[in-house]
Amino acid sequence: MGKTKIGIVGTGSISQYHLKAYQKNTDVEIYAVCDVNGERAAATAASFGASAVYTDYAAMMADPQVDAVSICTWNNTHAPFAIQALEAGKHVLVEKPLCITVEQALEVERAVVKSGKVLQIGYVRRYDPNAQMLQQWIAQGEVGDIYYAKASSLRRLGNPGGWFADKTRSGGGPLIDLGVHIIDLCWYLMGRPKVKSVSGNTYKKLGQRSHVKGLTFYKSADYDANSNTVEDMANALIRFENGASLMVDVSFTLHARKDEGLVRLYGDKGGIEIDPEVLLVTEKSDTIVTVSPQTDHASFDADQAFQNEIDHFISCCREGRTPDSPVQDGVEMMKILCGIYESAELGKEIVFD
Repeated sequence: MGKTKIGIVGTGSISQYHLKAYQKNTDVEIYAVCDVNGERAAATAASFGASAVYTDYAAMMADPQVDAVSICTWNNTHAPFAIQALEAGKHVLVEKPLCITVEQALEVERAVVKSGKVLQIGYVRRYDPNAQMLQQWIAQGEVGDIYYAKASSLRRLGNPGGWFADKTRSGGGPLIDLGVHIIDLCWYLMGRPKVKSVSGNTYKKLGQRSHVKGLTFYKSADYDANSNTVEDMANALIRFENGASLMVDVSFTLHARKDEGLVRLYGDKGGIEIDPEVLLVTEKSDTIVTVSPQTDHASFDADQAFQNEIDHFISCCREGRTPDSPVQDGVEMMKILCGIYESAELGKEIVFD
């Protein structure tokens, strides 16, 4: 078997993680780069040795040399681009979120089944070494039955603007951008139980706060301080059919002293923390103890997580295996995310059949 030829769609900041990881995989050839900005596509292709440059996605999908694609574009393009790639016989790695509606998620799922191709969702937190270690602990019974989780990803100042702040392109603000990561991580470690109901709130009180001085933050390439149609902050209680529950809150901007990230899961034999650093709380000889593992990184290692994610995708493509973050998980996640937005809009709990 020759090398798997990869096409990259979109050359924004997230694509760099994909490209660098592909570059280190000996079974991969970075073959094509596609972006509506031709100059940026050409520059990226030159940096990573890609031989083909496209500004038209359909043209890249018609190229028989492309075996698989990484979709690193606006959220509202994820579903149509993924479906087009699958119908063209390509394997797909699509950045999170899978799409922006449940209906789109179901359309993608049908396309995956019909094509027989691999589709992997970029839930990169699953592929972090610490998360994989904790999953093994959970599987070995160290934590017992996980019945409650709490996750936060709070920025005091960090609305990237541009497409992130445009609901028509992003599908929402911090909930769909940041919340998807921590909700998925908790849900994955909890054993991926079916969602039963969600009760959520969203707030749009502060805007982009572009007037604030003294603090810098990431700004998207098309940043516009005057354009913002997404929420500042969201929170939710998610209930699952097995009786477990998850509390989550996220923000792009908040009157907070500092940024905060925490992920904690509680079971009947022990508890685990992932953010801000990984540890296990349990009992030994009638004493509560805290176990701090010796690992290369106390918290999330983005570079290694993306490398693991890309390597897993390539092995699934080459061996015909179902990935660890399959399309079915994307459908369930969109039910959760869209349910939270709907609950906030209607002011009531959303219950799923």
